Amino acid sequence: VRYISATWPLHFNVICQLAAGTCEIVTLDRDSSQPRRTIARQTARCACKKGQIAGTTRARPACVDARIIKTKQWCEMLPCLEGEGCDLLINKSGWTCTQPGGRIKTTTVS
Repeated sequence: VRYISATWPLHFNVICQLAAGTCEIVTLDRDSSQPRRTIARQTARCACKKGQIAGTTRARPACVDARIIKTKQWCEMLPCLEGEGCDLLINKSGWTCTQPGGRIKTTTVS
């Protein structure tokens, strides 16, 4: 749903509301200064339904069951791409996605 508001002198502001149960990426920063390593920081805005919270599904922001976040069972929200394996980090601070070729992507939650 999109709303447009106008003020005098005519300045138009477009105010976008997200549909319930959806998310959008607000910021995405990548740091490739270290060899063989890219650090990405992403901020998303979500409009989750009752009992849901912002999370990650198939490497995209998504609304997921709040229980998954509370219990830190990250792999239950299916954060990896199809064909990748998901494993919890030993201290439950995040997860790894392992591609069939052996490349590993690590995600930590802060």
